Amino acid sequence: MDWIEELRILPGVLYAMALGGAIGFERELKDRPAGFRTHMLVAGTAALLLGLSRMVLEDGHYAGRGLQIDPLRLVEAVVAGISFIGAGTIFARRGGRGVEGITTAASLLAVAAIGITVGFRYHLLAAAITVLTLAVLTVLRWFESRKPADAGAPPK
Repeated sequence: MDWIEELRILPGVLYAMALGGAIGFERELKDRPAGFRTHMLVAGTAALLLGLSRMVLEDGHYAGRGLQIDPLRLVEAVVAGISFIGAGTIFARRGGRGVEGITTAASLLAVAAIGITVGFRYHLLAAAITVLTLAVLTVLRWFESRKPADAGAPPK
């Protein structure tokens, strides 16, 4: 395979990193345990792994050698790996104050899914999911902050 061919997945990885970075920037602004760089790396790595699997499947060098790659298995592997990172963000903020970091762990899973979506070349869908994720993290947080302090307390 020509080295130029190897670079064809790079724009997708960069795009996934940019989308993940947008979500990571929001987490960074809120001083969460996983921020800008972490979200970029998760999204970019997911896109790279899926793009690489597509590239290997299309490579004539491996034709007829019995090589099989199931993209859905690769998705499962990405999700399993992100689970460990997500668990780390939850434990990182525990400190006796209850469990914190669950939303950041969920945002890491979301950017992994965005990277996977880019890796499958569904660029518009990835952008739409990024916008929806940012809406959940910002707009819904704004609505939560407007809730009266005793709204969840049982009546006396």
